[in-house]
Amino acid sequence: MASNNHQDLLVWQKSLDIVDRVDDLTRSFLKDELYGLTNQIRRCVVSIPSNIAEGQGRNAPKDFQR
Repeated sequence: MASNNHQDLLVWQKSLDIVDRVDDLTRSFLKDELYGLTNQIRRCVVSIPSNIAEGQGRNAPKDFQR
């Protein structure tokens, strides 16, 4: 299935759901972890849709598939 836009991909849409769920979950973490573990987890999960979008932006289909 060829897609011209990363937003059309089901995996990208689901990755945004994961970002929302992790954000909600990490809100219940201890305040001591606000700048430690919580921040690291949030940055990690945001990288998923970011990497998908970046891969789609490449002009080579093999790069995008990878």
